[in-house]
Amino acid sequence: MLVVDIFRLSTRMFRTNRSRTILTILGIGVGIGAILFLVSLGYGLQKLILSRITTSEALLSLDVTTGDNEILKLDNRAIKDIEKIPGVSKVSPLVSLQAQISIDDISSELTANFAREDFFKLDGTELAFGEFYSPQEEDKIVISEAALMLFNLKPEESYNKIVHINIFLPSQEEENKILRDSVNLDYNFKIKGIVKDENSNYIYLPLSIAQKLNIDNYSRLKVKVKDKDQLDSVRNAIIEKGFSVSALSDIIEQANQIFRVVQIVLALFGIVALIVSAIGMFNTMTIALLERTQEIGIMKALGATSVDIWNLFLGESIIIGFFGGLSGLVIGLISGELFNYGVNLLAGALGGEKIDLFYTPLWFIILILVFSVVVGMITGIYPASRAAKINCLEALRYK
Repeated sequence: MLVVDIFRLSTRMFRTNRSRTILTILGIGVGIGAILFLVSLGYGLQKLILSRITTSEALLSLDVTTGDNEILKLDNRAIKDIEKIPGVSKVSPLVSLQAQISIDDISSELTANFAREDFFKLDGTELAFGEFYSPQEEDKIVISEAALMLFNLKPEESYNKIVHINIFLPSQEEENKILRDSVNLDYNFKIKGIVKDENSNYIYLPLSIAQKLNIDNYSRLKVKVKDKDQLDSVRNAIIEKGFSVSALSDIIEQANQIFRVVQIVLALFGIVALIVSAIGMFNTMTIALLERTQEIGIMKALGATSVDIWNLFLGESIIIGFFGGLSGLVIGLISGELFNYGVNLLAGALGGEKIDLFYTPLWFIILILVFSVVVGMITGIYPASRAAKINCLEALRYK
């Protein structure tokens, strides 16, 4: 029997048993759609969260501190030593000191971070409002959203607000007493940017101000590596110098491992629905076998071989599986869009920002179609095998 004839006979079910075939396809589609919906939700959450905590440059950066080693210092000499390491592209230092800032008639203590403008990209810092200061703007600062709350200010109200800053210099130990000297910075600082952070109170100032105060003992260094393949070698070289090193890429990898487990768990829930649908499809193919027993006998009497009968029933199950996969894609994608629309509608009503909770990679769509065809084929193997083994004479006498 030719392939064209097998295909024509396999699709005859859409004419003879249209309702039952469509319902079977929809059953498979619901199972496939559930898998697509849940796994796309897992990928969407992963993409959403990771995009909020990192940038491309941040993934190529290392955080360097002295750790528990009180002898080591992160000074200009240490920076020059690290810059000589093969694979290091850039080193950006950070000085963190306690400060008292005043806006209008309100004063509060918080952390003052002195950093160059290139530090923000390496740290993956994102602004909720405004811009980062430039190298020429020594009178501009960047402040966190949490710090603004201390002064009862909203981001749009704080832009260009005058800020007075009093810096507490690094403490010195003298006669078992801690002396805390302070310097009032002679600038009328203006707020230029607001960092997306509602948990920590801090401000950023240009590093040049700390250098004018003769501070070169840095709290932390951001080391940018030229290529991700050199991360480990650069990290090991810095650790050999005695410093403590951490990388955002480590956190990202741990997060990816967690999300992989979440995606597997979500897919298992979808597979349960698919198994139920596959049982329904198996039932449909078995009923079709019983209904067409005489037809099989006639076909064999006219010269059809057992292989032809096998191919006929297997072709039907594969076609049902394929169309079940297509309908599952439609069901899963539409369900995701509707769910996402509902979440964004609710977020808009509550004053939140719109987000995209679903992401479906192209390779996963292709995998879903192949998987649905395989499920259809596996479901049809037993009915096809039974149909191929039917005796011609017994089939003709079957009622």
